[in-house]
Amino acid sequence: MAAAELETLETQKTAPPSAELLDCPFSLLEVGCAGKVHVCPGGDTAKHPLPPLTTLPHGLPPVLQDLQAQLRGYLQRPQDLPIHDFQKAQKFWPRERDPESLYSAELCPVQTTLQVDRNPTTGELLGYKEVYLQDTGISAKNSLSLRRPPGPPTEATRGSSTNYPFWPGGMDEPDLGTVLGMEGGGDVDFENDLLCCPPGFENGVDFKKLKKKEEQLAKIAAPSQHAPNVLNLADILAGDDEMDWSEEEEEEEEEKEVKEAPTLQRADSLENMLPQDPQAGEVAGPPPPGKAPQGEEQWAVKVDISTPVADFHRRIPNPAYQWPFELDVFQKQAILHLENHDSVFVAAHTSAGKTVVAEYAIALSQKHVTRTVYTSPIKALSNQKFRDFKQTFDDVGLLTGDVQLRPEAACLIMTTEILRSMLYNGSDVIRDLEWVIFDEVHYINDAERGVVWEEVLIMLPEHVNIILLSATVPNTMEFADWIGRTKKKKIYVISTLKRPVPLEHFLYTGNSKQTSKERFLIVDSARNFLTKGYYAAIDAKKARASKSSSGYGAKGTRGGDPRQEKNVWLSIIQAIQRDDKLPVVAFTFSKRRCDDNAAMLTSIDLTTAAEKSEIHLFIQKSLHRLKGPDRDLPQVKHLQELLKRGLAVHHSGILPILKEVVEMLFSRGLVKFLFATETFAMGVNMPARTVLFDSIRKHDGTQMRDLLPGEYIQMAGRAGRRGLDTTGTVIILCKGDVPEMADLHKMMLGKPTQLESRFRLTYTMILNLLRVEELRVEDMMKRSFSEFHTRKDTQVHQREVKDVQEKLKTVKEPDCLMCGVDLENYYMSCKELWELRRQLQKQILTSPHGLKALSAGRVVTVSNHKHNNALGVVLQVTSGSGNEKLFTTLILCDPSVSESPTSDPRPDHKVTPVLPNSALFLPDGPCGHVIEPLRPEDITMATTSTLKVNADRIVDDVRKRQQPRFRNDPPGQSVTVATQELLRLTETHSGGLTPLDPVKDLGVRDVDSVEQLRRKQFLLESLHKFSCVHCTKFREHFAELRENIELKDRLNHLCYLLSDNSLALLPEYEQRVQVLKRLRYLDAAGTVQLKGRVACEISNHELLITELVFENVLTDLQPQEIAALLSCIVFQERRCVEPTLTETLQKGKDAIIAMATRLAELQRECGVNVQVEDCVEELKFGLTEAVFQWANGMPFSKITELTDVQEGVIVRCIQRLDEACRDVRSAARIIGDPNLYAKMELASEKIKRDIVFAASLYTQ
Repeated sequence: MAAAELETLETQKTAPPSAELLDCPFSLLEVGCAGKVHVCPGGDTAKHPLPPLTTLPHGLPPVLQDLQAQLRGYLQRPQDLPIHDFQKAQKFWPRERDPESLYSAELCPVQTTLQVDRNPTTGELLGYKEVYLQDTGISAKNSLSLRRPPGPPTEATRGSSTNYPFWPGGMDEPDLGTVLGMEGGGDVDFENDLLCCPPGFENGVDFKKLKKKEEQLAKIAAPSQHAPNVLNLADILAGDDEMDWSEEEEEEEEEKEVKEAPTLQRADSLENMLPQDPQAGEVAGPPPPGKAPQGEEQWAVKVDISTPVADFHRRIPNPAYQWPFELDVFQKQAILHLENHDSVFVAAHTSAGKTVVAEYAIALSQKHVTRTVYTSPIKALSNQKFRDFKQTFDDVGLLTGDVQLRPEAACLIMTTEILRSMLYNGSDVIRDLEWVIFDEVHYINDAERGVVWEEVLIMLPEHVNIILLSATVPNTMEFADWIGRTKKKKIYVISTLKRPVPLEHFLYTGNSKQTSKERFLIVDSARNFLTKGYYAAIDAKKARASKSSSGYGAKGTRGGDPRQEKNVWLSIIQAIQRDDKLPVVAFTFSKRRCDDNAAMLTSIDLTTAAEKSEIHLFIQKSLHRLKGPDRDLPQVKHLQELLKRGLAVHHSGILPILKEVVEMLFSRGLVKFLFATETFAMGVNMPARTVLFDSIRKHDGTQMRDLLPGEYIQMAGRAGRRGLDTTGTVIILCKGDVPEMADLHKMMLGKPTQLESRFRLTYTMILNLLRVEELRVEDMMKRSFSEFHTRKDTQVHQREVKDVQEKLKTVKEPDCLMCGVDLENYYMSCKELWELRRQLQKQILTSPHGLKALSAGRVVTVSNHKHNNALGVVLQVTSGSGNEKLFTTLILCDPSVSESPTSDPRPDHKVTPVLPNSALFLPDGPCGHVIEPLRPEDITMATTSTLKVNADRIVDDVRKRQQPRFRNDPPGQSVTVATQELLRLTETHSGGLTPLDPVKDLGVRDVDSVEQLRRKQFLLESLHKFSCVHCTKFREHFAELRENIELKDRLNHLCYLLSDNSLALLPEYEQRVQVLKRLRYLDAAGTVQLKGRVACEISNHELLITELVFENVLTDLQPQEIAALLSCIVFQERRCVEPTLTETLQKGKDAIIAMATRLAELQRECGVNVQVEDCVEELKFGLTEAVFQWANGMPFSKITELTDVQEGVIVRCIQRLDEACRDVRSAARIIGDPNLYAKMELASEKIKRDIVFAASLYTQ
């Protein structure tokens, strides 16, 4: 019964209404002003529709409160609410107070565990021992280990500035024993070695005062007797003989017997087979792949690509990716090494196919379920690579400053700065990385951003393999050796000079239709320079020259007539079109000239009707997302008109979305003639058939100069489409004079620029490393490319240190009572004397007065490693290496010395004893002679005596007798006479000749030199007081002491080379640390403080922005004003019209300049080499007004009227400004300033609109 009733109710509930009910007329009545509606029966509304019915057609009477006022009174005056009508009131549950929850803290994880100690043979339980556990309590906030748990998902991609980075590969990660100090744990002096003050604290505990108090208390308590009822434990242990300790003694004896029990002594004992120490039991196997064996210094391995890889498909039967074309040899070799998980450096020309290596690495990582990062130097290149790889691989993401697409993808495209930030911030993406691909590695030569590449290469963890893609550079092996030595893994260098499409280089001298055929080949496809073509170009110029310039030749720098500019372009386009050499890229090194050249070619039309239609549709499709006013911008209209005729312009002043339109149309072959600046030649594979050079000179920011070989090769490499052209055509326009042949030869066939280090210290780098205790800035500097040449011999130096230490153990100290008193002091005096003599003689004898005095015939005394106080006569003065003056001198000697070959003039810094009143050298038997080139320091004294000699004849005679067939001939008369005269002077003046006076005769007037002469004279006089010179074995003992001291000096020098003190950037590092301490970014102990943490969040001008935040310069400003003032750190154009600023903006500008001046002066006080003017000039306020109005909502078309800066530069500045706003917002979050945080968030919202932040076409 109940079931049947339920079914009836359900049927009635779900049944549709009857027709009678539907036909019933009704009306709706709005009751009151609260929105309540009642249904009222009414007339036929279908035939006579009525207006909505309401009880208040004219609103509330003016005497009644409106709904908002009633609501305000209800919320703000709770005392007026009825106390009994509580059904509709808000419910409230009081919070239970629990003050003890404020003191709760997580328990520290257990650091140790108990390990069973068993007999390895019998398994008998011997006891337990406590061992440390690794990786307990580690997290991203306190550990660099890859074994730490992942962070929160919100920090998985970018990381956090509070995270530790992962341990860089190549650095020796400390093991647990090193960290805990287990080896030296027993040597700790718990009385003296313990710290009294914690790091970062100003005050600590003074244990000495506590110890004194304890001693005073002990003295006071000493006379007092123990209380009768208190049992003293010391008395019990000392004097109670009645207690029974027998049981404990028996247990101790049993334990002793167990420990001393004999072990099994068999030849095949298991104890001998099992390892006693876990570390000792490790079997030494072959080094892991990619690791160089110990002691091997060569980390770069050159791969031979001269022979084809015949067994490529056999060695890789199932490749991760396949191409529809046959790979080149260098590509196959690279893929083979990628399969072996090796790091590679591929250097090849533009369009040679380096991207194949990157594509295979991406496919390999997807096969291994790992991740790959592809880095590029610029954001535009990242966007283009994202589109290219997206078409090949589906799982691709993009990370740039303002765009984050699919960060969870297996392949991430990003700029190098983003990767550096992820490494410093400990991003969890790094865990899964298998490959990091560095494209355009030659960009490391960039002065501003090259340091980023070095930082990233140093900070990459050990498990990440490296792929380097670069244009051809001459020092690939050197660079690869640095990376391999830094990361301690082999780098396989694959370099090819072969071009897939060879190039032909021409000079074009035409300027009209009649001369459009004046194109002269100067470098053929085999890279042969053709002088015939060069002189033909000069002759063509001369033939057309006017009478006033009949002496026309290769002047090199004079430009052409500006009035002929249009004719030159019209003639070259006609010639190229006639020879079917389109499309063309015309490189012009000026944005203004690019626009002017394109604007003057109004009569050129290179496209067909079908191509015009395709271009029109593509432009409309690309620009449809822009607002109407943005689509009507003058630049947009002008470029549309150019594109429809097959012309285009590409430079940094073009709007980003228009640049992408140009690039895409060019890649489709619809842009026939493109005027571009140098940036078009970077990265993306967009080859043309012909490349034109408007000029071979450019302004590099400081001066006008010729193109470097690397720059020319990079741009010229765009000529020649693989598979379409047999050769690429490169044409240099000779609008004026033909460039010099030497300049052309150097530019076209010279060596590209070497990869050089641009490593420099930045405050962000210092703070990021100082916040991690285990990483040191000194280690970063050691591993930089700039220190590579001084650090690559580290292992050699370490071995030499051991050798020197072993030699020092064998060296005997002189065992002599007479020499033991003052021999060492005598040696130091001789050493100082020799140093003074070396400096003075070099300074005096190479001066004009000295060279005049030491002309041919001057008698001198000589002392060096072969001669001791021997007379000689100067024959001639010559210049050696490094323009060093050498004095060719005939010297008296023993016959044995004269028969030995002439010694080289290299310096010998061995200290020899200087004996007081030492007589001139006099040979015992027959007198010999030798001619030697002497350095100034070898001449101990220039005497007043001179000899009349025939210098040339003496030199010729001696050199003749050095030949084998004339060796036994007697000396000539000139040599005999000079030798006899020197011998006579020696015999008659055995005590020494009269020297030339340094002041009177040699013209010494310098005060420092005179003081050195006095010091030298004092040292000579002090030698009489030493007793060691009277020892019979003085020279033997002196030699022993000299060897000992030289070994010690060598050891100190080697230790210096191995220490941090030898780092070239160490003084600057200490100066910058001093700056950070004075600004309170660091405390006295070097710990990063709050200001330092804020500076770590700032990517540009970190000190300036941090100080502005902490000084509240930005807090009181409006969001639009903050954004406008921050534009000074991202705007880089040097010349633009002066903006019109409001009073508030002018005050903010003055405050920023004052802050920058103060920071620069502080850095100079600390010794940092910065100029105050340069720091102020870096801040450019040219776009302050434009950004202010943009943030206020002004259309972009009006913004362009406020400044003469080109549209593309404005857009790029505002895009970078958004990154600066995010940095300041992060700083406000860290310091806890919600007001500034909200303002910066609002500022970002106001500037992120319309065409400035239009989405890239490559990401759609």
